[in-house]
Amino acid sequence: MDVSTAVIPAAGFGTRFLPVTKAQPKEMMPVLDKPTIQYVVEEAVDAGIEDILIITGRGKQSIERHFDKSYELEAELQAAGKIELLERVREIAGLADIHYVRQKERNGLGDAVLYARDHVGDEPFALLLGDTIVESSVSCTAKLVDQAERHESSIISLERVPWERVPAYGVADLPDDANTDQSAFPVQDLVEKPAREDAPSNLAITGRYVLEPEVFDFLEETDPGVGGEIQLTDALRQLSSVRGVELDGDRFDIGNIPDWLRANIEMALHHDDGEMNEAVDGLVREYADE
Repeated sequence: MDVSTAVIPAAGFGTRFLPVTKAQPKEMMPVLDKPTIQYVVEEAVDAGIEDILIITGRGKQSIERHFDKSYELEAELQAAGKIELLERVREIAGLADIHYVRQKERNGLGDAVLYARDHVGDEPFALLLGDTIVESSVSCTAKLVDQAERHESSIISLERVPWERVPAYGVADLPDDANTDQSAFPVQDLVEKPAREDAPSNLAITGRYVLEPEVFDFLEETDPGVGGEIQLTDALRQLSSVRGVELDGDRFDIGNIPDWLRANIEMALHHDDGEMNEAVDGLVREYADE
């Protein structure tokens, strides 16, 4: 198995962030000094993937502009002698070979992924949700790619979440003899947004996958599920082999305001900019005192 392509769905409305997302994609919400989707693209690149397909939708043109070359801005920075900023801007356009396809109707994550079929072809691919940042010492996607190649299996990233939050996620059902201490353990079933009392576990799907191309066949046969949309989880249940890898790192769902705020604070505290660390630490102490 050789994983050389990443797919990033970024077509959702971002309703939990309205009204700010009325004119700005949630994937472009800034976390520190970069938009969310840039972190996602960089994670794929850190996994050795340079062929990236972003699934966009109406009103998402700013994503394409962000990763495009900006001649006017570069000329302005060059003239002003702001060479460090100039290099950072140039690096964005050179991150990867990025392609785009538009999801014409928003009909669920599964439908968005199906738009990648022509680009991906008959090869396995990485799937990274465009509104989720995963901070870890080693790229989460790189770990999934490694395990997918070792086991020649589809791999999904899983995270233990509080039981009261289980109904917001797709969750994994493991065999009775599954050992989650293994680097990649078998998953026998997946359940989309179960009631807490019906959930087989609190191991939630985190928005990072490496999938065999057979998933496209199952997506085409999948009927609308929860919310009347084509659910990716329903197609994943049909795959011949699925293994799980427990997330090692911090995950931030930028689709909601509390996690976006948490991402900015926690990532700033880990940032290598000493001045920023000191400023954020001071703000945290100030509000804690109040």
